[in-house]
Amino acid sequence: MNTAAELLREIYRRLEAAYGDQQWWPGETPFEIAVGAILTQNTAWGNVEKALARLREADRLTFERLAALPPETLAPLIKPAGYYNVKARRLAAFLDFLGAEYGGRVEALAEEGLSPAREKLLAVKGIGPETADSILLYACGLPTFVVDAYTYRVLFRHGLAEEAASYDELKELFEAHLPPEVALYNQYHALLVRVGRERCRRGEPRCAGCALEGLNR
Repeated sequence: MNTAAELLREIYRRLEAAYGDQQWWPGETPFEIAVGAILTQNTAWGNVEKALARLREADRLTFERLAALPPETLAPLIKPAGYYNVKARRLAAFLDFLGAEYGGRVEALAEEGLSPAREKLLAVKGIGPETADSILLYACGLPTFVVDAYTYRVLFRHGLAEEAASYDELKELFEAHLPPEVALYNQYHALLVRVGRERCRRGEPRCAGCALEGLNR
């Protein structure tokens, strides 16, 4: 097992056998999923769930009601997500974009197609590649692979990524060796997050008993 394609398939096979279907990304509507993708920047998902719950309790979790809030009013509602003033401005920028370009409908963004939709998202202030790809994959149902710190860590420790590998290089690694299937990309990313949280941690990894133990041999 010495090619990238073989290693990627083996990683997926082992992780799925160990953890099963992850059913990602949580959210009741495409719009809620997109909001969650922005709120989850630099924070744990549990904190995002608390912020989304507060928006829901305030009856603000729709495009029209959220877009009506200025950032200074929105910020306290999303406080559990951390960096709430910055995220309020980023969310406002996304809502302005979504309203101007797509009438506030994430579904209309999806209809744009992957490449043009991604290019437009990346032009929105505060939306980088990981957030854009999360919105496109999980909210829009478009086949783009999401790369995060867990992805990098797992690949680097198993010889599939250089230490200085860029986001686009890691994304291309997956997309060049896997079929462009939304369900596959969704599940694979979720599995990498799962093993990254539980085993392939920052600092000292917990390799003994990990599903990927001995992969490089």
